Amino acid sequence: MTEMFGTMEMLVIITATALATFATRALPFICFSCRAPPEGLSAIEKNLPPMILLLLVIYCLKDVQWFAAPYGLPELFTIGMVAGLHFWKRNAMLSIFAGTGLYMLLVQCDVFSFL
Repeated sequence: MTEMFGTMEMLVIITATALATFATRALPFICFSCRAPPEGLSAIEKNLPPMILLLLVIYCLKDVQWFAAPYGLPELFTIGMVAGLHFWKRNAMLSIFAGTGLYMLLVQCDVFSFL
């Protein structure tokens, strides 16, 4: 099998990626060190995480077979449990891990096989 990139090319790619990542992390601190960020940016900062999570939920539900057994019940049950757990505990990591574990349990154990 031939090498796709040589050592020098790999070092250039890694360096460029590291510099781009560092620049995107440092740029807001450099731009807004002397003044407050604009209102529009503050609104985006506040609303972006829920919007991204909503897009992830929609993306994850796009291939669910709603008209065939189990009719999306594992997904809907997990969404309900995660929402309830999150409203109760307000801990994103707990919600993510509990939801992933519950969904895997429901699907792997075929809990809704009676449908």
